[in-house]
Amino acid sequence: MHQTYSLLPRDAIVNLRASKIREVANAGIGRSDVLTFWFGEPDEVTPDFIRSAGSDSLARGETFYSHNLGLPELRETVANYLARLHPNPAAPIIADNIAITSAGVNALSLAAQCIVSPGDHVVCVTPLWPNLVEIPKILSANVQCVSLEFGERGWQLDLEKLLSALTPNTKMLMVNSPNNPTGWTLTRDEQQAILARCRQHGIWILADDAYERLVFDGSGCAPSFFDISDANDRLVSANTFSKSWLMTGWRLGWLVAPAPFIEQLGKVIEYNTSCSPVFIQRAGDAAIRGGDAVIARTQTRFLAARDHLCAALNALPGVHAPPPPAAMYAFFKVDGMRDSLAFCKRLVTDYGLGIAPGAGFGDEGEGYLRWCFASELPRLDDGIQRFRAGLAAGC
Repeated sequence: MHQTYSLLPRDAIVNLRASKIREVANAGIGRSDVLTFWFGEPDEVTPDFIRSAGSDSLARGETFYSHNLGLPELRETVANYLARLHPNPAAPIIADNIAITSAGVNALSLAAQCIVSPGDHVVCVTPLWPNLVEIPKILSANVQCVSLEFGERGWQLDLEKLLSALTPNTKMLMVNSPNNPTGWTLTRDEQQAILARCRQHGIWILADDAYERLVFDGSGCAPSFFDISDANDRLVSANTFSKSWLMTGWRLGWLVAPAPFIEQLGKVIEYNTSCSPVFIQRAGDAAIRGGDAVIARTQTRFLAARDHLCAALNALPGVHAPPPPAAMYAFFKVDGMRDSLAFCKRLVTDYGLGIAPGAGFGDEGEGYLRWCFASELPRLDDGIQRFRAGLAAGC
């Protein structure tokens, strides 16, 4: 008789928190009557010229492997795009700084694999998309969360609190600005102070820049560490085609890092996904080359949706929804809410409304809800009616 062993994976995996967003979504699987605002994606399909670039590639038979780091022409396109957004003679962005990845979250995971070792100290600014907090834990790192603070002006950073957490023992800072779920965005002065502290202690900055183009102040792009960095900074940026170009289902992203980092990253990509599919990369190349109008329209559409939704939410008793400065989410407080997960599940089952529980973004998110407003106004209005009914029944 052989000895019985546990069939579970290692403890770091068992101890990962499951996504509460997915838990709510699973409650609505198979129901066509549910209005879904729980995921961060628009209600529009990918523009036709992007889809055509992908289908044309398939028609040409481009179904083989590509380079680990991505098609050279796409790396060049991404580099030129970023150099246009963030011109900085002290740290010019070129193709050697770019790796193409199979989604933005894959970029984040790959970067963490290259930086973090078991037992390392990692700092995250929260509330935060749970994937970012959990990725270092997969690598057996120790994660410290520094929470934003909610007030009349929305979510704000206690800069001194964050700087105090960045010690000589810190290996990496993970910061998502503009932020999912709050829309909070770093100021230039805050970036300067953070970069100075990370330089002092040799801390890697892993910036999730997925929402840098979805800003509502007319600037067209959020402040970036790229604008103030130099070539010797330990700075890595992850980005995605999902949000700005309406390509969530395509699973395509990129990493920007120092050239020596990118050279080694190719090995890690090989042992993860090997490469991104060529036809998807062709679609991404078309998106960047011809997508300025898509981004401009998206910014205008999301701004109108943000203002419409937040006004409707703020008209409800006990709801506090300051319009976020960026991204695609209203992360709003509901007075008296103690269990946002249970409330969101009840919204799905009883009212056919799918939004995300604040608790899914960390303990500091309890009492809040996240509503993705990347939608047409009539659809938002339908959602508000269902939310009002659910709220009246008690939270």
